[in-house]
Amino acid sequence: QLQLVESGGGLAQPGGSLTLSCTASGFNLGNYAIGWFRQASGKEREGVACITRRGTPNYMYSTEDRLTISRDNADNAVYLRMSSRRAEVTGDYFCAAFVIRGAGDRDGDYVCLENKGLWKFGTYGLDSWGKGPPVTVAS
Repeated sequence: QLQLVESGGGLAQPGGSLTLSCTASGFNLGNYAIGWFRQASGKEREGVACITRRGTPNYMYSTEDRLTISRDNADNAVYLRMSSRRAEVTGDYFCAAFVIRGAGDRDGDYVCLENKGLWKFGTYGLDSWGKGPPVTVAS
């Protein structure tokens, strides 16, 4: 069974940065496009960034949040670095894998890059949500 675990949250200091990690247990993370999602208090979960299997990133909004998604398939991990001091980045962060297989909107890489509307709320083609404690970023 696919299982992802998030780690690395905490309190972002002014001018500093935080890097969140999403690691996999028991499977090759490199076989999947991966998304990061944020859920602020009282709000629904929302996608912030995704990355294809080959490492091409895409961001739901502009980079004003100073988010950088990356992956290291050798480490079986995907990372989300944030350096924003905006309060809006505060929330619980989850990672998930695009488990759909096929072409077009059935291809995780394609959906990540070409169809933000499908993965914006994490309800399409995503599974294996991290089961570790959500990480919290407060600025």
